[in-house]
Amino acid sequence: MLGTLLHKGCTFKVDFFKPIDISIPAKASESSVRAWYQPPMRSTPVRMDQWIGSVAEGGHVNFNDLTINPHAHCTHTESVGHLTSELYSVHHIFKRYFFLANLVTLLPRIKPGNQDLIICGSDLQLDSSVWPAEALVVRTLGNSLAKMHQNYSHTNPPYVDEDFISKLHTQGIEHLLIDLPSIDPESDGGALLRHRQFWNMPQQSDSNKTLTELVYIPNSIPDGSYLLELQLAPIENDASPSRPILYKVF
Repeated sequence: MLGTLLHKGCTFKVDFFKPIDISIPAKASESSVRAWYQPPMRSTPVRMDQWIGSVAEGGHVNFNDLTINPHAHCTHTESVGHLTSELYSVHHIFKRYFFLANLVTLLPRIKPGNQDLIICGSDLQLDSSVWPAEALVVRTLGNSLAKMHQNYSHTNPPYVDEDFISKLHTQGIEHLLIDLPSIDPESDGGALLRHRQFWNMPQQSDSNKTLTELVYIPNSIPDGSYLLELQLAPIENDASPSRPILYKVF
C-alpha cells in the first residue's frame, strides 16, 4: 500500500505494507528484557472456585491476570507525569500518532572523571532544514540481539549528557526514542536531571513531549529519515507499553 504524504513542507512516499517494528514485547519469561530490579512480567490464570482460565489446565479459555511494570518490562512511552505528583497520563497526550523521524546510531563514550558511558550531544548531527524531524530514534552501539533479553539491573547502562537534550530542544524534537532503559544514570539519588531537562522542569513543563525507552533497532535498518507511527496501549498511567513502527520514506 503506497501513500504520498505532504507534511511540514515535505512530500514523500511510504509503503505501509513494509512496517519496521522496533518494540520489545513484555514476556512472562526469565529471558525477557527488564530493568529497575524487577522480576519478569507475571502471567497468572484466573481461578474462581472450580473454574480456571487456562486451556492447558482444562479450562475453556485462556484468561490471565498480568502483573507488568511498563518502565521495567518492555518498550514503553512515558509522559511528564513520570515526575509529577498528580496523574498526567500519557494516554491523553497524543492528538496524532504519525511523526517525521530521524534514526541515528551513536557510540557511547567514557565520561570524563569516571567509567560511566554517555551518549554525547557533540556526536548528534541533525539538519532540520533537510528533514524537519519531530521525533528522534537513537540506536546505541554495540547493538546485538542481546538487547531483546537484557537484564539491565545493576549494570549502570549508558545515558545521555546535557548537550544531547539541549540539541533536541534546538531542533524542535518532541518525541525521543532510545534503546536504553533510561536517559539518566541507573542510580542518581532520584535527580533524573536529563528527564527534567527534556520536559523543561520545573520552569514550564513541555507536557506534550514523550520519551520512549527500551526500543530495539536491528543493524539491518539504516540510519536516515522515516515516518514514525507511535502506537500505545490505552492505559491511564504516566507510562504505557508501546509499539513504535518505522516506515522508510522515498
